Amino acid sequence: MVTPDTHQVIRTPDQRLRVFVSSTLRELADERAAVRRAVERMHLAPVMFELGARPHPPRALYRSYLAQSDVFVGIYWNSYGWVAPDEQISGLEDEYDLAPASMPKLIYIKRSDAREERLAQLIGRIQSDDVAAYLPFDSAEDLEGRIADDLATLLAERFDDSRRSAEPDEASGSTLAARVPVPYTTTIGREHDIARVRQLLAAGEHRVLSLIGPGGIGKSRLAIEVAYASADLFPDGVYFVPLEGVLESSLLLPTVAYSLGIRDNGEAALEERISRALAGRRVLLVLDNFEQIVDAAPVLVRLYTVAPDAVFLVTSRIVLRIRGEQVYDVAALTTPAGDGLAGRERAARSSAVALFVDRAEAIKPGFALTDDNAADIVDICRRLEGLPLAIELAAAKVRLLGTRGIAERLQRTLPLLTAAVRDLPERHRTMRATIEWSLSLLSAEHRALLEDLGVFARRFTIEAVEALGAGRAWDGDAIDGIAALVDGSLVKQEDIGGRPVLSLLAIVREYAVGRLKEGGDADVMRAAHADHYLALVTRLAPALRGHGQAEAVAELGLELPNLRAAARHLVFTDRLDDAGDFAWSMLIYWWIAGFFAEVRVWMLELLEKEGPISQHTRAVAWFFTLWGELWQHPSQQVIAGLGECVRLFRESGDDDASAMALAARATARVQYPDGDVGLAVDELTEAVGKLHDLGNGWGEAITEVSRGRLAWLRGDTDQALAHFDHATAVAEGGDDLFTQSMAGNQRARLQLMRGETDAAADGFSRTLVLSVRLHHDEGIAYGLEGLSAVAAARAESWRAGALSTAATTIRHRIGFFDVEAFTVHTPHLETLRESDPEALAAGERAGEDMTVAEAIAVALPEDQLAGIADALAHW
Repeated sequence: MVTPDTHQVIRTPDQRLRVFVSSTLRELADERAAVRRAVERMHLAPVMFELGARPHPPRALYRSYLAQSDVFVGIYWNSYGWVAPDEQISGLEDEYDLAPASMPKLIYIKRSDAREERLAQLIGRIQSDDVAAYLPFDSAEDLEGRIADDLATLLAERFDDSRRSAEPDEASGSTLAARVPVPYTTTIGREHDIARVRQLLAAGEHRVLSLIGPGGIGKSRLAIEVAYASADLFPDGVYFVPLEGVLESSLLLPTVAYSLGIRDNGEAALEERISRALAGRRVLLVLDNFEQIVDAAPVLVRLYTVAPDAVFLVTSRIVLRIRGEQVYDVAALTTPAGDGLAGRERAARSSAVALFVDRAEAIKPGFALTDDNAADIVDICRRLEGLPLAIELAAAKVRLLGTRGIAERLQRTLPLLTAAVRDLPERHRTMRATIEWSLSLLSAEHRALLEDLGVFARRFTIEAVEALGAGRAWDGDAIDGIAALVDGSLVKQEDIGGRPVLSLLAIVREYAVGRLKEGGDADVMRAAHADHYLALVTRLAPALRGHGQAEAVAELGLELPNLRAAARHLVFTDRLDDAGDFAWSMLIYWWIAGFFAEVRVWMLELLEKEGPISQHTRAVAWFFTLWGELWQHPSQQVIAGLGECVRLFRESGDDDASAMALAARATARVQYPDGDVGLAVDELTEAVGKLHDLGNGWGEAITEVSRGRLAWLRGDTDQALAHFDHATAVAEGGDDLFTQSMAGNQRARLQLMRGETDAAADGFSRTLVLSVRLHHDEGIAYGLEGLSAVAAARAESWRAGALSTAATTIRHRIGFFDVEAFTVHTPHLETLRESDPEALAAGERAGEDMTVAEAIAVALPEDQLAGIADALAHW
């Protein structure tokens, strides 16, 4: 087995190794599917480009994929692959050549008597390469087993290497990479800016550092590079918060919370949770594309006031004008001074020229700055005013037009295009004109496709694009159209969770949306977008109640940016009843994932609209706006408001929703200091009966948990245990992981209090496993605390301390504090602090540095760990 020359640190399960897969697409389709299965079976991430063949190979794309990958897998059979015009080798050979020498290369050759000569030559070269391992295979099934075995061996070897030579700072770098986007391409010409911004951050004199400049000048790229370069200044983490799809100022806090991993279940104010999560932590928050919610800038002052160790790096076209802000103007890349001719040596000193040459070489291998093309390249960079994105778009046309053709076309068209948009700032005019020039080289159908893509949020799938194509100019041509836009650097592709995901740069999306509005098609596309995601939610909603719950939560999480956009489109286009149905069908998802604050914003906006709404929609909107008040500010008004929801739901014919609202009103009574607890018991009992009769197992189980907590509060632990048992049985019957976790945790805590330690240990272990499968941080914290208490009761001091501190770290990170939860394990720990202080303290120190996966490994026995290995790998 081949291993890299340099030692590398083995990663924790939440930082999966990426396996780049190279092969021809059509002749090896079954084998590619087998490779994906093998890679995912090993809990690694397959990196596979699946848009298919196109006239020009996406060299820049697969070079970027290779740069972000850890292992190269090549599968070869008969075909050498297509050789593009002006190329000497196929993409298949090019991928092998571009793979870094230090990257492990696993090559699998399907037996054949009809192999093309050039492929045979490539295989011969690989066989003489001492950094590649190769094996023959006969079938897809054979290949799947071989790859799984080889990857297991490779991981074992790398683990041995890591134990001998790993250094802590490398591991922290991997964690950072999971939070901050990896640039698609090399950053050029920003060395001074990166150093200067890092210097400003290190000085610590300003709480907000704003990178200001027009669209396309590279603010986001600079912020990403600064984040990586400044990781050592922020030992508690660097977080990237994309704001390009956030159009309402009131969504700033929910978006920041989401990026920090804070779950909002309505039980505490979101700002309070963020302040708790950031308390005492030296962190950097990168807020990207702030200009569209600049009215929310004062919120940053409140945040850095309550979180004095946090620093904010903001990218914006507009200065925020708040106290504590340091402005850093992001300049364009340098072009040769003056407007005269510039020779090759002078041109080579220009960062703008260097960027053009780098991007052109990615499109056309072998391209270089020469005496013959230097003048044209300088002219291109000057006309584009050193704007990085504009230069990249121009360089993407070098294969089609050559440098002379690009320069001539820009000379003819750019002044005309910029003259048409004189109301924009100068460099913004240039950027818009460059996008239009780039699109002018595409077919009318592909231009129309880009405009329609503006309706999507930050990321989207090819399946979603195809779903919106009915009746559009590009209907039936989505795959080829996307491929053309990828080749033109207008659309980016990445791999998330094994799925190809597409995205637009913020300024390209802005341009596309503008064109949609100008053409009068914005509402048509908003409606199509909303219809697609409304159908998606309708399809997934039943799974949220039980069977397939974890998978549905994961899929909705991937689609979250577009779910937000769909809700906004429904409200904006006055489809208010559809918006109400959309929000209500996702009630369980909002609860599990913790997005009640965002839903409240949409529902308040809905209620402010003048259009007519049904009683059901009004009840939905009121329910979501009252949910947070129920927990944070319980009052008679809240109880009365939820009572009105009960009535409206019932009169609209939705007895299921009426019963859920009745349970919520009972909970509000319990929360209210002067609430009628007896009436709350009656209402919960009535709600459970109705939900049972209606077949709503999720609602019945979750309400039974509330009944159990209320019985416990009243001192009847036998009755409480009976309710938790009933809730668990109903949830298990419906495969409802979330409610099983909630009910099981409550039951285990009660058993621990009653001295039933072994039963409590089993219960906490089960709830921990369930929470891992749901990727539910709050549930994991509860489970770790419960098992900490069990360990303490059994005098396992080190384990008790480690699990306690690991749980505290999770709670700190997600800003979640529950006084009742702390009472589970703290009394037991205090006993150990008297009897075995050294072992307890050693465990607490160890727990501080544990990842979630490591803490779970300490908490659970081997047989239970094996059952959640895949879920941990996706953590």
